[in-house]
Amino acid sequence: MNIRNIAIIAHVDHGKTTLVDKILHQANVFRANQESGELIMDSNDLERERGITIFSKNASVEYKGTKINVIDTPGHADFGGEVERVLKMADGVILLVDAFEGPMPQTRFVLQKALQLNLKPIVVINKVDKANCRPDEVHDAVFELFFNLDATEEQLNFPTFYGSGKNGWFNSTLEQSEDISPLMDGILEYVPQPKTPEGNLQMQITSLDYSSFLGRIAVGKVARASIEEGQWVTLMQTDGTSKKQKVRELYIFEALGKRKVTKVFAGDICAVVGIEGFNIGDTIADAEEPEALPIISVDEPTMNMLFGINNSPFFGKDGKFVTSRHLRDRLMKETEKNLALRVMDSDSADSFMVYGRGILHLGVLIETMRREGYELTVGQPQVIVKHVDGKKCEPYETLVVDVPQDFASKVIDLVTRRKGEMLIMETKGEMQHLEFEIPSRGLIGLRTQMLTATAGEAVMAHRFNDYKPWKGAIPGRNNGVLIAKEAGTTTGYSLDKLQDRGSFFVDPGEEVYKGMIIGETNKPGDLVVNPNEGKKLTNMRASGTDGAANIAPKILMTLEECMEYIQHDECIEVTPNFIRMRKVILDEEERKRSAKSMKAEA
Repeated sequence: MNIRNIAIIAHVDHGKTTLVDKILHQANVFRANQESGELIMDSNDLERERGITIFSKNASVEYKGTKINVIDTPGHADFGGEVERVLKMADGVILLVDAFEGPMPQTRFVLQKALQLNLKPIVVINKVDKANCRPDEVHDAVFELFFNLDATEEQLNFPTFYGSGKNGWFNSTLEQSEDISPLMDGILEYVPQPKTPEGNLQMQITSLDYSSFLGRIAVGKVARASIEEGQWVTLMQTDGTSKKQKVRELYIFEALGKRKVTKVFAGDICAVVGIEGFNIGDTIADAEEPEALPIISVDEPTMNMLFGINNSPFFGKDGKFVTSRHLRDRLMKETEKNLALRVMDSDSADSFMVYGRGILHLGVLIETMRREGYELTVGQPQVIVKHVDGKKCEPYETLVVDVPQDFASKVIDLVTRRKGEMLIMETKGEMQHLEFEIPSRGLIGLRTQMLTATAGEAVMAHRFNDYKPWKGAIPGRNNGVLIAKEAGTTTGYSLDKLQDRGSFFVDPGEEVYKGMIIGETNKPGDLVVNPNEGKKLTNMRASGTDGAANIAPKILMTLEECMEYIQHDECIEVTPNFIRMRKVILDEEERKRSAKSMKAEA
C-alpha cells in the first residue's frame, strides 16, 4: 500500500491542530451527521482548557488510495522533547507559518530538527484571511530561514501553499479554492514514500501508549522488513542490554483509532503489544541478528525545581497520594514517556530534584499530578548553572515580543532591567517586533509584568539559545508578603482592618495556618498579620451603624503565576483542590534565626 508519513510543525497558535481537523474532514473520517467538534486531536482535559497542544498524537486518513499518517505536534518550546522524538516517524513535514507573524522562535527550532533529519518540507502559509497579513513577505522570510539553517538545494526548493485553516481552504496560489484538496494532492506529490532498506527487522520506539487491559504499548515506525503477530524479537535498550520477547498483538492507526492486524510492513507506523520493560528510544530488532538504530537525542533541560511531600498543617486533608514513595513512583513513571524530564534524589529522603525545559513544562506536570490526587510542595524554579572553562555560565534565551508601538518603550525597559539585550527592532504594520537575548532567570515572572504593562497586548515567545557567562543579580519581586500569624479562619472584620496594608490572596471564611502567605504588602519587607480576629460583641449600641465591611475580592493566581511569584524562602503547597503559597519555615522566630545565620555565612 502507498504510505505517506507527515508531521505538522509550527510555532504555538499558528493553526496546526485546526489543519489536522480539516484533513480529517477532507478524508471523510466522520459520518455526514456525526458531531466532531473542533480541535479534535487535543483530547486531553488540560489541552482543551489551555487551548494548546501538549502531547503529540497520531491519526491516519486515506486519500486517493494512499494512506497518510498525520502526526500533530505541540508548538510551545517547553514541549520540544515531544517534537524531537516524533519527527523520527515522519518522512516529510508541513511547516505552518502565520501570514502576519511570519517565522517565530519555535518555527526555527522545529525546522532545524526536521532539516537535520533530511525530511522533505512543505511550507503552508496560514491565516491569509487576516487583516494586514503579508504572505509574500512571509514567504521570503521563510526562504531566508531555510537558507540560514543550511538547508540543501533540494530542501530550499520547497513547495508553498496559501490558505486559511479556519475557513477550510488551501491552494498553491492566493486564489481561494473549494477545499484543501490542492494541499492533500501536494502531500502525495512532494512527500516521498518511506525508504525501506533491505535487511532484518528494525523498529524504533518513539512514543508510548497505555491501556488498562493491555498495559504499556510501544509505538513507532517499522524501518526495515516487517513485524508479525506472535513473532520473537529482540528488544535492544539504549543502555546496551538486550532481551528476547514475543509480539502478542499488532495495531495500525486508522482514522482516530487503531485497527488490529497480523503483519505490518516497513514504512508504516504501528503499535506493538507484549513488549515489556521498554523505554522510548529502544529498538525492536530481529530475534537472531539484531541491529540497533541510533539513539534519539533530546536537548538538555534548563530549569529545576524541588518537589517534596506536603508537610503543611493541612497535610492529607485533600489528596489520596501523600507519601514520598507515592511521589517518587509517579515522577519515575513520568520520566519514561517525558523525554525532556529528569528526576534526581536530593539531600532529603522526602524531596526530589526535577529538571525540565521551562515553567510551563513543569507546571503541566504538577497540574496533571494534582488532578490525579497527589499532594506535594514545590519550591522556586531555578536555572541550571554549568561551569564552562572554569567560568560560571547560565542558560540564555532568545525572546521575541510583538507589541503595539505605544507600549514598545515599556517592554524594552522591563527586559533591560532583567539583564536582556535588544538585538532587533522592526515595525510590522501597527505592531513593533522586538528581539532580545536574555538570561533564562530573567524570564521567570516576566510574562505577568509584561501583560500588566502593555494592557494585555504583548505577544511573547522565547526559546533556549545557549549557555553564556553569568550576568549577575537580577531584581526579583519588589513587594513583600502578608503572612498569617496563627492558624484559624479568616474574618471579614480583620481583613477589612488590614486592607490598607496590601491586597489579599484569601477571602473571609477561608482556613489559614501559621506561616501561610495570605497577601502582598504595599511596600518591600514581609509583614506578619492576624487575619482571624473576630469583632468583640458588646451590648453597647454604636452611634450610627457599623459600616458593612467593603473588602476587595481576592487575587486569583494560576499555578504558573504562583511559580513565578514565590522567592527562594517560599514554596507552593499543591493539593487536588487548593494551591496555597507559604514560607518554607512556618515559625516566625525560626525564620529570623535562619535569615541571620544565612547573612553570617554570606
